[in-house]
Amino acid sequence: MVSIVLGSQWGDEGKGKITDMLSQQATLCCRAAGGHNAGHTIVHENVTYDFHILPSGLVSPSCINLIGAGTVVHVPSFFKELGQLETKGLTSAGKRIFISDRAHVCFDLHSVVDGLEEKGLGGRKVGTTGKGIGPCYSDKAARRGVRIGEILDEVTFERKLRTLDTSYRARFGDLAYDVEEEIARFKEYRVKLQPYIIDQLEFLQQHENSPNILVEGANALMLDLDHGTYPFVTSSSTGLGGAVQALALNPQKIKNVIGVLKAYTTRVGSGPFPSEQLNAEGEKLQSVGREFGVTTGRKRRCGWLDLVLARYSHAINHYTALNLTKLDILDDFDEIKVGVAYILPNGKRTTGSFPADPNVVEKLEVEYVTLPGWKSNTMGVTKYEDLPLNARAYIEFIEREIGGVPIKWIGTGPAREHMIARA
Repeated sequence: MVSIVLGSQWGDEGKGKITDMLSQQATLCCRAAGGHNAGHTIVHENVTYDFHILPSGLVSPSCINLIGAGTVVHVPSFFKELGQLETKGLTSAGKRIFISDRAHVCFDLHSVVDGLEEKGLGGRKVGTTGKGIGPCYSDKAARRGVRIGEILDEVTFERKLRTLDTSYRARFGDLAYDVEEEIARFKEYRVKLQPYIIDQLEFLQQHENSPNILVEGANALMLDLDHGTYPFVTSSSTGLGGAVQALALNPQKIKNVIGVLKAYTTRVGSGPFPSEQLNAEGEKLQSVGREFGVTTGRKRRCGWLDLVLARYSHAINHYTALNLTKLDILDDFDEIKVGVAYILPNGKRTTGSFPADPNVVEKLEVEYVTLPGWKSNTMGVTKYEDLPLNARAYIEFIEREIGGVPIKWIGTGPAREHMIARA
């Protein structure tokens, strides 16, 4: 059985908690896309873990973990993060993590180039994390990238990295980067990495009868290269299709597609955001919700829940259930608005399609429904019937509006136990 957890908005929905919970029963946990630009925070048994490139299934001592072929791996970050987990008591983590030899290497060179490319965009910056993800995926698509497996072939590895360095210098001129320094570091990494690198297909065939496979999405649907708010997106396929492609999943074995939906909407970086609130309500959501990026520390932009976006996300990812997160952040609002439709610049009303043109998105108007707040504390509630009536009405309104997709889990606080599981 395969379960896939995907972000349904612009990321930062709080996927870590549900993946942590599901990984306790998982026998295999896989990352399909993205790199160390992603971030999940997990609070497990009063210990806080920050995950970036590593799958959060490492929290479970019985779960094997895979960084799949669709990812890009910054090797220093891989070892740094692994070391931090082991320092916090996950001493077996290094024996339960493997990397596909087809994943691509994200170099320090890519990070330097990332900054130069953003600078060149001027006022139309994408708002990347600066981690080199975009340039790395660009090299992959242009067929000049370096795969993880090629690190083991010293001659090929060094030739390809020097070629990348030469080509970027031809484009940008002098770089604040020393290719020979990076090559020297990889002489050590070559030995350290060898036990982790595997043939992904052989590995997955060995685990094909694994009773509970969990696929952990990074980023979210609206940052997908094909379906997101292009060009203000990441450089990988972050939806259901990307997970199937990157891990060669058998679609017939996918039993659960879980969309993680924050009870309001946030995004980090540039780009269209129809329900953004540049007012006191947006500031309150930002402050009460502690909306800062796990990976970058950047302040997140905040707005009301956008159901047009959620319906669009569902139409692409085909969710079988939803995990609504951070419900408790809405506890102190007198009224709560929900975006239910867009009025496009030409006057057309749409309820489930997200325009491809960012210029159209910037000019559309959001039609809101206003619901009464509950003005009481839901922090730590673990039973649905213990929620205030208006909070339950809010949840059930969302379910109806997204076409009856059940909200099976409801987050009511940061700790792992702050979760309602509905029958």
